[in-house]
Order: sequence, then C-alpha cells, then structure tokens
Amino acid sequence: MTTSASPPITDSRLDATKMRRISLASVIGTTVEWYDLFLFGTASALVFGKVFFPEFDGAVGTILSFLTFASAYLARMVGAVFFGHFGDRLGRKSMLLISLTAMGVATFAIGLVPGYDTIGVAAPLLLLGLRVIQGLALGGEWGGAVLMTVEHAPDKRRGFYGSMVQIGVPTGTLLANGAFLLVASNVSSSALLSWGWRIPFLASAVLVGVGVYIRLNIEETPSFQAVRQEGVKAKIPFFALMRRYWRQVLLGGVATLSTGSTFTLMVASGVSYGTKDLGHSKSLMLWAVMVSCGIAFLAIPYFGRLSDRVGRKPVIYAGIVAEAALAFPFFWLLDTGSAPAVFVAYALMMLAFSANYGPIATFLAELFGARVRYSGLSVAYMLSGLLGSAATPAITAWLLSLTGSSSSIAWYVLGAAALSLLGLLLLAETRFGDVDELGAESRPAVRQVGADA
Repeated sequence: MTTSASPPITDSRLDATKMRRISLASVIGTTVEWYDLFLFGTASALVFGKVFFPEFDGAVGTILSFLTFASAYLARMVGAVFFGHFGDRLGRKSMLLISLTAMGVATFAIGLVPGYDTIGVAAPLLLLGLRVIQGLALGGEWGGAVLMTVEHAPDKRRGFYGSMVQIGVPTGTLLANGAFLLVASNVSSSALLSWGWRIPFLASAVLVGVGVYIRLNIEETPSFQAVRQEGVKAKIPFFALMRRYWRQVLLGGVATLSTGSTFTLMVASGVSYGTKDLGHSKSLMLWAVMVSCGIAFLAIPYFGRLSDRVGRKPVIYAGIVAEAALAFPFFWLLDTGSAPAVFVAYALMMLAFSANYGPIATFLAELFGARVRYSGLSVAYMLSGLLGSAATPAITAWLLSLTGSSSSIAWYVLGAAALSLLGLLLLAETRFGDVDELGAESRPAVRQVGADA
C-alpha cells in the first residue's frame, strides 16, 4: 500500500465560519434522515398495526408492524456497503446528496400508500418496499455526514463536531413526534387512522428540499482530497476494509449496539408499552419523548466536547453503565402510572444515552484509515443498528406478551449494555489519531493487552 505524509491542514480547518456551515449542513441533513426514519417508528407504534395489519389481533399486529420497522436495518447494511464503496471512491459529498434524496422520495411515497382495507396484502408489501429504500438511504447518509464534520474539524475538537451530527437523532425524533402530536391533537382517532397519519410523511418533502439545498454548498473533505491527490484509493473499499479492519468493524458494531437498543426502547417500544399496556395517553408518551429529546439536544454535544478532554472511551463507558443502571428504574417509574414519573424516567435514560451516543460517531470514524473510512464507519454503525435496534421493538413486544412483566425488557437492556461494554473494552482509545494519515491502516485500533493503544 502506498503511504504518504499527512497533507497540510487546509483553510477549512482554520476557518470557523466554514466549519459552522459544514456542521450545520450535516446536522440538518441527518435531522431530515432521522425524522423520516423515526416517523416510521412512531407510526408503527401508534397506527400501522391497524392500517396495514388489521387482520391480526392487537399484539400480533404491533409485532408485524415492528418487524416491518426492523426490515430497514438489513437494508441499511446493504446501503452502508454500497454508499461506502462510492463514498471512498468518488467522495463524501455526492453520496450525501443521493442518499438524502432517496430517503425523501421513499418517505413521501409512504404517505401515499393505501391501507389494507383498500388494496389488501399489497398495502403492507408496498410499505415494506419503501421501508427498505429508507434503510438503503440511511446506510449511506449517516457515515457521510459524520465524515464531513470529523474530517474537516480541528484535531482537538473532533469529538465536539462529530457529536453535532448526532443531535440529528433527537432533533429528528422530536420533529417526528411533534408532527404526530400536532396531527393527533387536531383530528379524531378515526381521522388519524384514515388520513391524518399521512400528513407528517408528506410534509417531509419540505425538509428534504432544505437539506439538499444546504448540502449543495459544502466542499469535499481534506482527508478524501488527500486520498485522491495521492492516488491511493482502494479499488474495492469493502474488501480492503474487511481484509485489514474486520476486528474493528465487528467490535465497533458490538460496542455501539446499546445506543440503538436504548434509544429504540424509548421512542418505539416505550411508547407502545406506555399506551397499550399501561393505558397512558398517546399525547403523554409523545410529550415524554419530545422533552427527553430536547434534553439530548443539549447533552449530546456536551458529552462530545467532554470526550475531547478526557477521551472517547471514558465518556462512552459512563453512558453504557448508566443505561444499565437505569434499566429497571425506567420501567418502575413508567409502571407507577404517574405522568411526572414518566417524564423523569425518559429524562434520566436520555441523559445516559447521550453520554453513550455523543462521542460514538467520532470514535468509530477514528478507528479506520482515510482510504476506507466511509465504508468502515458506515458498516460498523449499521451493524450496531442490526444488532441493537432492528429487533428491539419486536423482541420487547414478544417479551411482554410472553411474561406480562416489564422486568423482562429491563433484562434485555442489561444484556445489550454488557455486550457493548465488552466490545468497547477490546478497542483502543482513538482521541490522538491523525484522520489525514494515508498510512493509517497500520494503526493499532484494537486494544493491546494491559493498555489502550
């Protein structure tokens, strides 16, 4: 493999105005993507079981709806490989524009799909197909957005700028739940099931247009420019990635899985459990999600900045341990039936999630060399979604139907946290790595016995 000295720091690294514009473009784009994705999750918990799976009883319909939700996670892996290949070959910017447009078209189309009562089994099949397209798009979107910020950011602020991309998750979720809450508060229950749920999906077209416009005005990253100028692109990035980095991909996915299981627990499974099993109103559960997402909006960049000072791993460790410690108290508070207790449960768990999630994007990006970083970051993160997020709603619904007790879900959360802690333990600290190093494939990103490399 050809190696080269690190390229000189470009003006974009030094120009705060450019850095803010790049960060804003990434945040808005990921907000749109996650709005579209979690809009589906909210609809799965509240309406899709009745609209697309009415032939099944309530529990089975909800499980089928969540399995459709989970289908996108398999597609995300395919999207990660596809967009990662072209992102490492052609550049970050073009892939971001394509993935955002694909997500917007699929989400808008979901708002137009007739229900089961109108076209029968074709309805859930169309829903499934569009969900898969959403997954393919997100598989390429997130990694590219992270790299646009991390590869432009000053070395001592990579954790902070990487975490700015992460606030797209709570912001997109807040918008998705806010859209549903607005519609649900202004139409009857029958109207919500008939046509009201479609409005938030159709409205996504406006957000996508804004995101595409902003992203047209950003420039390619210094790291990819260096790879292109030195002529060291990998011919088939995925093969090069798995030949040198398979341990980082696997361990990175395992280390990150608890972020997905915890967040999906709150925004999908928790909403379904609170409304269907505890009798809380839909409005209460949506407000709890929205308020906690507002907390995450502030907490995620704080923890990202903290990781620039103390390291990525200590902050992530603290978040995972906090998630595990709150697993049972989260459900104890929900089970009280008290509205204030619901808000406290969500606020505490969202703080734990924020500590875990804030530094994770930068941490994963720093595990891989510049030649295959788009592929490595995307595949590792989408693997974590497949392991931690995809099956969480369906598994928790199944556990509740089997045991009738929320403690079974708490044990599930504890298991996910334990696996993530193990994966993180086996990976090295990455804070001091050089993201522009073209020979970075030789860096010891897997933890050496006795010390972090």
